[in-house]
Amino acid sequence: MGKLFGTDGIRGVANEYPMTPEMALNVGKATAHYFKRQGHHPKIIIGKDTRISGYMIENALVAGICSMGVDAILVGVMPTPGIAFLTQSMRADAGIVISASHNPYEDNGIKIFSRDGYKLPDEKELEIEELIFRDNMHTLHPSSHKLGKAYRIEGARDRYIVFLKSTFPKEFTLEGVKLELDCANGATYRVAPQTFLELGADVTTRFDQPNGSNINDRCGSQHTEMLVEKLLKRNADVGFAFDGDGDRLIAVDEKGNILTGDHLMAICAKVMKKKGILTNNLVVATVMSNLGLLQAFKSLDIDMVAAKVGDRYVIEEMKARGASIGGEQSGHLIFLHDHTTGDGIMTALQVLIAMQEEKKPLSELAKVMAVFPQKLINIDVKSKPDIETIPEIVQAIKVVEDLLGEKGRVLVRYSGTQNMCRVMVEGPTDEETERHCRQVAEVVKTALG
Repeated sequence: MGKLFGTDGIRGVANEYPMTPEMALNVGKATAHYFKRQGHHPKIIIGKDTRISGYMIENALVAGICSMGVDAILVGVMPTPGIAFLTQSMRADAGIVISASHNPYEDNGIKIFSRDGYKLPDEKELEIEELIFRDNMHTLHPSSHKLGKAYRIEGARDRYIVFLKSTFPKEFTLEGVKLELDCANGATYRVAPQTFLELGADVTTRFDQPNGSNINDRCGSQHTEMLVEKLLKRNADVGFAFDGDGDRLIAVDEKGNILTGDHLMAICAKVMKKKGILTNNLVVATVMSNLGLLQAFKSLDIDMVAAKVGDRYVIEEMKARGASIGGEQSGHLIFLHDHTTGDGIMTALQVLIAMQEEKKPLSELAKVMAVFPQKLINIDVKSKPDIETIPEIVQAIKVVEDLLGEKGRVLVRYSGTQNMCRVMVEGPTDEETERHCRQVAEVVKTALG
């Protein structure tokens, strides 16, 4: 039995296993059956990003869900955090998002939220996976008069926008604030501009013309070059770049400097502590967070815990420890007082709140954290054996760690959504960091490539 669910749902190339219509049909069936066992007539909300393959997968999911006697509520293109909100707000039994986040348009994915707005934990995903591979769902079909129905609802986007605006203090306004947005030709292309416009901002939006194949194409949170160029030309106050499904954010300050999720966590946590809303004086980051973030929190007398990579693991740690803010360097930030998952638009609003609270431009707020030089190399791999079982990689890591001492670190880990190994090194200088990273990456490539 092959494993379907990774760190962020099921992911793969569209129309190739596991992202085929046949598998989507079975995922729909298994998900519907799983939630149907709760003892009433359930409903499942389905949203998607702007990939052309979303139509194919959506229809297959709907067929599977309805065949099991469960209703499917379609809301169309919607950011992932919007589906989390709607699932909870509309008291649906589950929410499904069809998206591959920041991946290229050829990929797609399926992720599932439970009725409380949180992503399904590993054990529940495993139960659904086992239902799929049992290959007996056809024996569980209800009679024809108990089939589910599918329908689209209007106004879902507006509900989500009202929710987002409710997190922005009424005493603040964005009037006169010049914003530059990059919507990655993805799921935020309508929601983000409308949210900021309704709060009074002067908004210019780019990459808001999705055509099914241009999502994340040289734009969005992983490609901020154009955003920086246009922001400086327009003399804007701040720029925000979202990824394809809208759950992560990268910011650009008024001087054109790029701020990662680590920077944004430091900025927001500092303001939250000052306001007395940083619960347990704690921030949950991940093992990928820059050493500079740890140093910043030490100087602010804020505690930090590093979770495994993946926003679900950050949230699990936050809930267990009672933290109100957590996130990833990649731009997934979670504000548990307001939402159950990472939300790029909400993060942008929190950054704007910090700017207004401190009455400072973003470049000044960003001085809270000095970034250690960091180099990341992604290596395509054919398999993912335990790193600790490969002596040559273990030895290469040890050699570099001994050379860096307390001035840096090495992290080698597999991607949870792609056949890829990530080699990350932080060090005292750019030159030394890059040299050491390439040194380890060559060994990984030889051993696993």
